[in-house]
Amino acid sequence: MSLIGKLLGTLIKRGRLTLIVADGPPETFGPDRDEDPIIVRFADRRVGFQIARNPRLAFGEAYMDGRLTIDNGSILDLLELIVGANKWEDGGQGRKLMSKGKMGNIAALFRRNPAARAQQNVAHHYDLSDDLYDLFLDSDRQYSCAYYNDPANSLEQAQADKKAHIAAKLHLSPGQHVLDIGCGWGGMALYLNKVAGVSVTGVTLSKEQLRVARERAAAAGVADQVKFELIDYRALTGTYDRIVSVGMFEHVGAAHYDEFFETCHRLLKGDGVMLLHTIGKLGGAGSPDPFTDKWVFPGYHLPSLSQMAAASEKVRLIASDVETLRLHYAYTLRAWLERCEGAKAKIVAMYDERFFRMWEYYLAGGIVMFERGAACNYQVQYIRERHSVPITRDYMAATEARYRALDK
Repeated sequence: MSLIGKLLGTLIKRGRLTLIVADGPPETFGPDRDEDPIIVRFADRRVGFQIARNPRLAFGEAYMDGRLTIDNGSILDLLELIVGANKWEDGGQGRKLMSKGKMGNIAALFRRNPAARAQQNVAHHYDLSDDLYDLFLDSDRQYSCAYYNDPANSLEQAQADKKAHIAAKLHLSPGQHVLDIGCGWGGMALYLNKVAGVSVTGVTLSKEQLRVARERAAAAGVADQVKFELIDYRALTGTYDRIVSVGMFEHVGAAHYDEFFETCHRLLKGDGVMLLHTIGKLGGAGSPDPFTDKWVFPGYHLPSLSQMAAASEKVRLIASDVETLRLHYAYTLRAWLERCEGAKAKIVAMYDERFFRMWEYYLAGGIVMFERGAACNYQVQYIRERHSVPITRDYMAATEARYRALDK
């Protein structure tokens, strides 16, 4: 049996997979002999060797380059077959083998992400074509985990519900000034102004996002109330009644967690409230996936809850509410992947086949990461003073329902 065959034999504990290697006999793996196998082809013998040596990077690159193809099934089917039998909750040898090739935890911890590099990393992903994002995001361009009150809800409904869910946790009052760190295309800032009558300053490092956000504020007639700036959050001055950050903390980098929370403490008024929404990691601190770090989100790091707690505790920010969203991003990513697959011809025309396969692998990998791997989403509410919010969570549900009604 080949080296890659031994690896697959260890990983595949259900279903069926047939591997066809150039100039070699087919090999079939998996216990379910009655199932129609997923058929995978390697274009050359080096593919198997490279994957066995560094599966986390080489597997995705082989698929992206067209050197690994799937005749029966999809890349999502294949990832579900391999990862699905090796859940994070179960641990075991399979997950250890799949972790081979990841950056060491110590190296990830000390990887620096200064302002200049942070802007380059943001541009790498977020300054892609507007037309690309319009093909798979909702109409408000919410590029973060949606909130599914019902898994059958549409992506548009789930993203609207996400905004209401987050806004309710901010405990807003009309006339307050909100800072949106990592404002994206401006959807959250515009929403907060609409439903709660607050002014918002949104900051981003993406020139393309800044342009779109400012155009949207002007079109809505609220450019005097909702303003956007191209600036690193660390360079901000003044204080704000509320701080919200959605889908940005993943890009801060573990080496800068203390700096992030120190800055937020400085910018937040004494009676202020902050809501941090981020992709996170179940269990202890981890390290970046090498494919995602190289091709999709350079410089990213998924925080564990303990890392966030350790850094925020140093500046005496109180974690007044913590929610773990376990499967919501999996539903979100499935909606994005379905839309991308439906728009394949358009995406290939914008870029090329290789880009489409890279994007497809990124989304499919995210699905299995949230359904079977170590990923989740955390929403953590922070306050500086213990009396800043009511003593029970009841106000959140009531306010959330009111915001949903206002956003019709």
